[in-house]
Amino acid sequence: MKAVRFSSFGQPLKVVEVVEEPDAPLKPGEARIEVLASPINPSDVLTLSGQYGQLPKLPAIPGNEGVGRVVEVKDSSAVREGDLVFLPLGSGTWRTHLNTPAEGLVPLPPGTDVQQASMMFINPPTADIMLRQYVTLQPGDWVLQNAANSAVGRYVISLAKLAGYKTVNVVRREELAAELTALGADAVVVDSDTLPERVREVTGGAKVRLALDAVAGDATMRLGDSLATGGVVVNYGGMSGKAPKLSTAATIFKDITLRGFWLVLWMKRTPREEQRALFARLAGLIADGTLKAPVEATFPLENIQDALARAMEGGRGGKVLLTPNGKV
Repeated sequence: MKAVRFSSFGQPLKVVEVVEEPDAPLKPGEARIEVLASPINPSDVLTLSGQYGQLPKLPAIPGNEGVGRVVEVKDSSAVREGDLVFLPLGSGTWRTHLNTPAEGLVPLPPGTDVQQASMMFINPPTADIMLRQYVTLQPGDWVLQNAANSAVGRYVISLAKLAGYKTVNVVRREELAAELTALGADAVVVDSDTLPERVREVTGGAKVRLALDAVAGDATMRLGDSLATGGVVVNYGGMSGKAPKLSTAATIFKDITLRGFWLVLWMKRTPREEQRALFARLAGLIADGTLKAPVEATFPLENIQDALARAMEGGRGGKVLLTPNGKV
């Protein structure tokens, strides 16, 4: 087995290495999975640098999600050789093979695109839960978000459209507007100090009560100033490297609330049945093409430094995937 490993926290490109390790023997009830695709998410980069909210004991294999093929099963009928399955969340997926209990494996719906399925367990549920958990929205209501061209942002657009909500999508580059509009965005605006005025303009003065923030810093404040009285800003990322903040006018005069979302905490607090229902629904939407995120590039494990460098660059057109056993 080949795997990406890191033994210290620091600059991601410097702390990772590709190692060869002997295959661990299968225990009764386990399946050996050939890893087909695993994304590089912002949380992976933060973990490597030691800045994430939950850090592994070192040395560790990074990677939190992906898709693989069952190549061997021992004393279990839960899966069969050849089955395509979702990799267990947080199982260290940047490797060629992993052993895991067969009973908990979830098969891909027939016909599902492997690359799209490999990105299912983090970004799609983040988008879906934020749309439902903080404000009770009705068809026709508006949702405001920044980093709208990110993977989460694109899922928000698709899920909001499916529910009948309208979206105002804040980006840094005007040339992204056509692509997001084709995806289903109702309005696309470039971030600036005049964002509140632009939001009122494109929504016709509608009362926008929910904003989703992946940038933090002053960008959070601009979202808060764009909301109606009693609105909620949900911060789920810190692309600016700064802490999220709201203006005095927003907190005192408009009663705007700032909340944080972390999928790890949601999973700790949410019953298994509810989690399974959510993932089953999202898997169906990915299988039928309703939910889709662009893929920028794929890399073998041996090129992990190149893959990480691309994943950490700004201006990407999609997600970077690792394909440990060849392209899919």
